[in-house]
Amino acid sequence: MKSLSVLLVSSLLTGCGEVDVAATSGDVLPTEVADRLPVSAPATFGFGGEATNTRIAMWDIDVKPDGEGLPPGSGSVPQGKLVYETQCIACHGVTGTEGPFDRLVGTEPWEEWPSARVVGSYWPYATTLFDYIVKAMPQLTPGTLTSDQTYAVIAYVLNMNGLVADDAVMDATTLPAVEMPGRDRFVPDDRRGGPEVR
Repeated sequence: MKSLSVLLVSSLLTGCGEVDVAATSGDVLPTEVADRLPVSAPATFGFGGEATNTRIAMWDIDVKPDGEGLPPGSGSVPQGKLVYETQCIACHGVTGTEGPFDRLVGTEPWEEWPSARVVGSYWPYATTLFDYIVKAMPQLTPGTLTSDQTYAVIAYVLNMNGLVADDAVMDATTLPAVEMPGRDRFVPDDRRGGPEVR
């Protein structure tokens, strides 16, 4: 980003006289460029910050299929209904099948897969729900649900899909144990030979 800013400044100044653009590709403005600016420019722009353990921990929230990464907490289907009605209904509708965004709910038979992008057929692991919701939902305020609220709304969505009972409680033990209908339809990408992107 700094290099782009310097390059833009250099490009603007070429009309005022010769500027060596190659000399401006570093992170700091060369003296001959800085001297031509009408106002004083900072030597560096001070973007970013140190990657402290605290900052890294804020973003290191991945949840694996076996449940590694799930936090403490729990939530029931009835609790999840309340969360859904206050946080999700505007985008996904009362039944999870209408609204301006993706359908959440479908039921057996799951033959529509993969065209039916619903929770039951689209994701191979129930833990993906936690991972996704924590990072991206609710759409306008992601990351605002507590762990208990997240577990609860997952219990409710799984229940609407007919995948868990009405009295189900989701937590770090029960969520990874949910068998998703589409699990066996996904093929692991174990190709080799090109650049590794894992």
